Amino acid sequence: MKKFFLIILLVVFTAPTYAQDAHSAFDSGEWFRFRIHYGIFTASYATIEVKDEVLNGMPVRHIAGEGKSSGFLSLFFKVEDYYETYIDKDEVKPYKFIRKINEGGYTKDIEIKFDHEKSQALVHDKKRNTKKTFTTHDNIQDMMSSFYYLRNNIKTSSLKKGDEQYVNMFFDRENYRFKLKFLGREVINTKMGKIACLKFRPYVQANRIFKEEESMTVWVSDDDNRMPVRIKADILVGSIKADLDAFKGLKHPFKIVVD
Repeated sequence: MKKFFLIILLVVFTAPTYAQDAHSAFDSGEWFRFRIHYGIFTASYATIEVKDEVLNGMPVRHIAGEGKSSGFLSLFFKVEDYYETYIDKDEVKPYKFIRKINEGGYTKDIEIKFDHEKSQALVHDKKRNTKKTFTTHDNIQDMMSSFYYLRNNIKTSSLKKGDEQYVNMFFDRENYRFKLKFLGREVINTKMGKIACLKFRPYVQANRIFKEEESMTVWVSDDDNRMPVRIKADILVGSIKADLDAFKGLKHPFKIVVD
């Protein structure tokens, strides 16, 4: 069960969004809330927010994500997950990443500091009280900053069905080459109305949770905001979804498809 929440929250907090110019799709004050549900049951809510802050005397963008179990599920399986990244204000590159989770008693408390000049990541495992330095790949991103990087470096106007994008990601203690495939455009029904979306497939590892590599699908708004709207994952015992439930602070006007 703990894997269920970890995976869906990772995707919610990194749901792909794209634009053509630096930071053109988002700004400080942007906030999203997602309802994560399994069938008819609401399993959790997750939020993500972008704020301006100062880190070690340097102005940065602080992106904070939080997920908590709710309703009946919280009575027997408590989830409290926190993810944070601090990125450069002029270009999307991470300086610090935080992952603090409690999923039914399974806990992690990890902080990663990136040194881009030395191509290194210092991983501080606060639960084990250990620190270790790892070599990172070029243009490295953390789990949360990855898609804000994509958001500002891929032009959606040139996307064609079947196009694949890759990002060098460092997660916990490993370098990981993340793959994303563009599936096309689709209009979907939401609580906000009909939204024109870009449809993507993040490739995941087939294991005891996912049926296959192509088990997950992500929809993002096909407008200047490029906000995550829906995520669906086929798992071994059904399917789970995360739907955009509320938002504020969008940089651009929000568009609804009118019949």
